[in-house]
Amino acid sequence: MEHLATEEQFNEVIQSEEPVIVKFFADWCPDCKRMDMFIGDVMEEFNNYKWYQINSDEVKGLAQQYEVMGIPSLLIFQNGEKKAHQHSAYTKTPESVTEFLHQQLG
Repeated sequence: MEHLATEEQFNEVIQSEEPVIVKFFADWCPDCKRMDMFIGDVMEEFNNYKWYQINSDEVKGLAQQYEVMGIPSLLIFQNGEKKAHQHSAYTKTPESVTEFLHQQLG
């Protein structure tokens, strides 16, 4: 998963014509650490998509702009638009994340 360190990098990757998956996280977040334990397997299943992560504490304002109220959250972007959003409450298991991605990406 590629780390995005600036708003400019974020704005560039979400312009992709193909869907991209962006994980919003923070270093202090226990649920983010739990997700890190299983996200590798999910990424393997959806390895035909580009994955990115952005620390919502390091890059201020993006979480609010895209209505990320809890972390970790997974957002799918395409052509600069937010296509789908899985809020933190639903990112606790690999099954829930996989189901979300199948629903949104086919």
